[in-house]
Amino acid sequence: MERLIERFIFISRWIMAPFYIGLVIALLVLLFKFGAELFHFVTHSPQFDESDTILGILSLIDLAFTGSLVIIVIFSGYENFVSKIDATGHSDWPEWMTKVDFAGLKQKLLASIVAISAIALLKAFMNLDRGVDEKQLMWLVIIHVVFVLSGVVLAWTDRLSEKSH
Repeated sequence: MERLIERFIFISRWIMAPFYIGLVIALLVLLFKFGAELFHFVTHSPQFDESDTILGILSLIDLAFTGSLVIIVIFSGYENFVSKIDATGHSDWPEWMTKVDFAGLKQKLLASIVAISAIALLKAFMNLDRGVDEKQLMWLVIIHVVFVLSGVVLAWTDRLSEKSH
């Protein structure tokens, strides 16, 4: 009976596969959004001042970071929780793809979230002359600081757990 339960639990990991397929679809939606943003940026760039140009570029970087974050979650999550990805014979695949463990995944995720948060904060600061709400700016700073501190605490706890093993 115990082996049957363990086998059932082990097979249940495949329930996660549709989540990762859904994230691939979400990545396609993000690509569409990136294309629309890029089209708007290119077609309206003659009217942009320097600030608008920088904000447009930051928006594109933000979407690219978000896409990278989704890719990290898809590959690392699938590899850590569903099944190993066979990278043999694929010399063009990124080296990290089959080497990111759960602790590394958490660090990469948090680093990406901090970068996305920093871009949102920078965009808000760039819009100060356009009347950005001070309360909203305060919350953006607080949230960013919380993300940064979370990253520091996560790295510290991972380092402590490595030393104890």
